[in-house]
Amino acid sequence: MIEGLTPKEIVKKLDEFIISQEEAKKSVAIALRNRSRRMSLGDDPIKEEIHPKNIIMMGPTGVGKTEIARRLAKLVNAPFVKVEATKYTEVGYVGRDVESMVRDLVSVSIKMVREEHEIKIREKAEKRAEDRILDILLSGSDESAVEVKDKKTDEKPKEEEAVKEIFRKKLKQGMLEDREIEIKTSHKSGPVMQIMAVPGMEEMENQMQNLLGDMFPKKKARKKITIAEARKIIIEEEVENLLDFEKIKEEAIRRAEESGIIFIDEIDKIASRSSKGSGPDVSREGVQRDILPLVEGSTVNTRHGTVKTDHVLFLAAGAFHTAEISDLIPELQGRFPLRVELKSLTKDNFYSILHNPKNALTKQYQALMSTEGIVLEFTSDGLKEISEIADYMNSKHENIGARRLHTIMEKVLEEISFYPEKYKNKEVKIDSKYVQKQLKDIVKDQDLSKYIL
Repeated sequence: MIEGLTPKEIVKKLDEFIISQEEAKKSVAIALRNRSRRMSLGDDPIKEEIHPKNIIMMGPTGVGKTEIARRLAKLVNAPFVKVEATKYTEVGYVGRDVESMVRDLVSVSIKMVREEHEIKIREKAEKRAEDRILDILLSGSDESAVEVKDKKTDEKPKEEEAVKEIFRKKLKQGMLEDREIEIKTSHKSGPVMQIMAVPGMEEMENQMQNLLGDMFPKKKARKKITIAEARKIIIEEEVENLLDFEKIKEEAIRRAEESGIIFIDEIDKIASRSSKGSGPDVSREGVQRDILPLVEGSTVNTRHGTVKTDHVLFLAAGAFHTAEISDLIPELQGRFPLRVELKSLTKDNFYSILHNPKNALTKQYQALMSTEGIVLEFTSDGLKEISEIADYMNSKHENIGARRLHTIMEKVLEEISFYPEKYKNKEVKIDSKYVQKQLKDIVKDQDLSKYIL
């Protein structure tokens, strides 16, 4: 956790991955810092009265709205889910159960906390797995598959302890990896019931799976495998035995409530355009009214317990080409007090995107091609050429922002990717001449460029 970072330092961290959009980065950095400030209040009663200032990001596709939200969550190791508002209008009058976004957030939080706990107990699980394997080697059985014997060493014959230490040494040196042993592994018995994929049925499916799990307990099955394979299985079993699932659930729910981030994309698509009566606008408004209690702060039932959304940070985004923020219902507008506009990317921004970020597209392709023994060198004029073509294609066709770079880079490197054997152990220079050669026919042919670039 990096809760000590100032807003300026948070923006600097985001700059490593996201080019331009200073205003948006500034707003989310302040929102994050305010969350940290709130947590620092301790037991002050006013702490519960301080709610996050939710943000709506306006801007065309491919300018960094989703990336800002995702990187922000990753920066502070916060549970994060992205949902598209349009999915809630798919079925029926109102659509899918909007509370599923909160349940998804809890599931993500559970996974995060579980992984953290697993890291802490992994060493102990490995030690217990080693003891189980040694017991099997010495006794020939795995009767203690679930519980490990905790007898004092002085209760065992010294000869047995000496033999055990010899085997332990061989085990650590990897001398027994191919030796076969018989172990007992757990598996659930009984019928497996699957519910058809029907929108809004996720919670019912979870409950049915839990019920069936209780009705049909795990059974033990004997299996003869190598020690190398057995070790992996036994370690996972011991991890399960050592994990405190109640503690994990408690911590995960607390983390989801206090630091969770829900990103609602395409919120402009559910903005009703002041039509009255029936039709899609009524459905869109219904979805807005269903989302409203979550953003205002409500309690949601999940399979892991109840979750309060009062302090979850909601970030919304949309292009707002055919709708305005004022087309959202007033109550929902009021729950997103901060609005930031993200600007369309220029050719200079494209150049920076290709050159500066830690995960720059050029660095990704260099890493990919290195597996084929190919060294890619992107020259400055080559990157400028790609940037200019991206800018030109966005102006002539649909403006898809930085995603245009993906399509162009694929075409530029198509020949190298398809014939890697021709370039193996060679250095390939991607300069302006190379870029022009690969793209000249496509850029000239307007009809073809619509579909390819």
